[in-house]
Amino acid sequence: MSSKIVFHKNQVRFKLDQASHLKSWITRIIEKEGFSLNQASVVFCNDPFLLNINNRFLKHKTLTDIITFDLGDGGKEINGELYISTDRVKENSDVLGVKFHTELRRVIIHGFLHLMGYSDKSPSKKAEMTRKEDACLSLWSVPRGTIKKKALKSNKAKKGSKKGF
Repeated sequence: MSSKIVFHKNQVRFKLDQASHLKSWITRIIEKEGFSLNQASVVFCNDPFLLNINNRFLKHKTLTDIITFDLGDGGKEINGELYISTDRVKENSDVLGVKFHTELRRVIIHGFLHLMGYSDKSPSKKAEMTRKEDACLSLWSVPRGTIKKKALKSNKAKKGSKKGF
């Protein structure tokens, strides 16, 4: 079975952590919002590439972290393309003091929220979008099977310890 979410890299080099878990997380959020996923492409690119798209299609001459193209018919089925500048994500993560992949997940889910009809064109809509992003990020968890058995045994040996894993 082919994936309905496809990740591409264009002129960038970075490792996308936990890609299959990321796809599951996105799909879970889409379904929770009452939508279904037909097809979505997420293209990771650099600033010059995304600036060109921004200028060509939206007539904006500014850098941005994401551009989302909704290719659907306005119904409850998701079809779209997300273009994400990893340069912008890296800079934003540094400025905000968060890990790169945390900011990357925020930007990705921001794009999918646009595909589900959320807007950020006014201060109140932007605040709503940010709250929704935060709620989505709170659903991120470590996928089952990624904690090594050795670490589990080590934690069991520390009886009475209040530290979790």
